[in-house]
Amino acid sequence: MRFNDKKLNASICGSLMVDEDQRNDLSGARLLKAFLAGPQDLSFSETASDVTASMWTTLRGSILPQHSLDWIKVFKPAAFAVAGARQRLPVARFGAPLARAVDACLGLRRSGGEFSRWFGAGDATASQGRYTVSDVDADGFAGLLGKFTSRFAVHPDWDEQVLSRVMSDASAKKDYGEIFRCTVAARTGAVIGAFIYFGRHGDIGHVLQVLALPGQAGAVIDCLINHAAAEGLAGIRGRTQPALLEAMLGRRIIFINVNSTVVHSRDPELVRQFQAGNGFFNGLVGEHWSRIFGDHFD
Repeated sequence: MRFNDKKLNASICGSLMVDEDQRNDLSGARLLKAFLAGPQDLSFSETASDVTASMWTTLRGSILPQHSLDWIKVFKPAAFAVAGARQRLPVARFGAPLARAVDACLGLRRSGGEFSRWFGAGDATASQGRYTVSDVDADGFAGLLGKFTSRFAVHPDWDEQVLSRVMSDASAKKDYGEIFRCTVAARTGAVIGAFIYFGRHGDIGHVLQVLALPGQAGAVIDCLINHAAAEGLAGIRGRTQPALLEAMLGRRIIFINVNSTVVHSRDPELVRQFQAGNGFFNGLVGEHWSRIFGDHFD
């Protein structure tokens, strides 16, 4: 990563694991302490449980509240409920036909108002015709990252080889469905944003990354919502970033805290930048690009 003219090394801490016969109450704390004592300038995790987050703060790490929320937009309430239940109870898939009938009934009855704002594309349809959403390949998306992240005080600074690896692994998530990589352009043809998400018809889509120029986050989010709804998804969910939060507030998006995003550095100024929303993290700059999330290795 880079902070002004200074190049930084950042490390991401995923799961903490020990052999069963070595387990004790201090195992996790000892592992985390050893990790944070490494040579890196910045340490992150975006999947810290309550217990792990407490260990981070004990070791002078900081929780980033604006990075620590999952956001959810529901298009088809019944199908969304069935898709969510199916993740824990596979037999729930037999409820899909009934869910489709219920959602179809609700679709006939909703003619606007608050219901349609909460479910379906809602106000996002107002952006149709004003912006052009186009497919882009992995190299094309990678080429846009610098444009959208360099405005942050602390931002990624990958070399070509590492970025190619990240984009390759980020495209392999068989459990999440088909990948959709898109750019969003204004009428002038200027690209104002881009997004990556995964999904399949009737399922819950997983948003990996949303990029937007300053002042354009609302339009990009609307285009993402329109695109996913048109693909027949029951809903979408992703991880928040401070630069997107304000635009999300008026779009009937649900926010929940499942895991916390945490940061640690021996340089307090770097931590302050992230606390102020001036650091780019989560998504491709995080853990969820890895094949550990959404893929399998058989």
